Amino acid sequence: MPESFTILIVDDEAPARRDIRRMLGKIKGIKIAGEGKDGLEAVKLIRKLRPDLVLLDIQMPGLDGFQVVKEFINDRDIPAVIFITAYDQYALQAFEVHAVDYLLKPVDEKRLYESINRIMTRKNDRTRAPELEMFLHSMGVVSSRLALRRGQNLIMIDVDDIVFATVSEGEVTVVTSTLQGVPRFRSLDELKEHLPANLFLKVHRSYLANLKKISEIVNDANGNYQLRMEDKGGSVIPLSRLQARKLRKILKW
Repeated sequence: MPESFTILIVDDEAPARRDIRRMLGKIKGIKIAGEGKDGLEAVKLIRKLRPDLVLLDIQMPGLDGFQVVKEFINDRDIPAVIFITAYDQYALQAFEVHAVDYLLKPVDEKRLYESINRIMTRKNDRTRAPELEMFLHSMGVVSSRLALRRGQNLIMIDVDDIVFATVSEGEVTVVTSTLQGVPRFRSLDELKEHLPANLFLKVHRSYLANLKKISEIVNDANGNYQLRMEDKGGSVIPLSRLQARKLRKILKW
């Protein structure tokens, strides 16, 4: 008989635990290992039961959900964690403690099933769910550091320091106010996925610009727009007509 996939439910509200239990009852191959009603009990149950997955509320008496996870953050066999909460402002902290997913109450059954199935089929993979990644990107929550290759060395920069990026002959170059280098990304679209969505705009098929590093919008004799950037050389980069319309709405010019 195949080994069951074990799940621990932790929520300080009995109705919430009951709803989750009902949903889990429809999924084959899982076993509810136990239930906890607060953070301290969650820590004890995780240590005792060693579940494959914890469905964890955030706001609870004793320890909150993040404090619970941090009790086990350095363990080799830490269970997968899906946070279930009524508040979306905790997404950044979920990102920081490597949650696999983040579901808002009332829980959508389909989303819960999809998330659990993803974990069951890739039991040892703690990759965050695409929905969590999309949510984090929509909030501008991404890694704040980026490595650039310069010769044989790697230079670490803050993504906020990027002035613009360009691609030529298949190689992406990132320009800051003091230096430039080559990231590991093969395209501007791939680079953009790892930058704050509310800060960077692809202003041309070959250019990605930091909206806070635009010093001047230049209108040439032909009615085309260009952007003067705040790098050391005051680079002027093209702005396509389509992206000019987008930028006009963003900057309200």
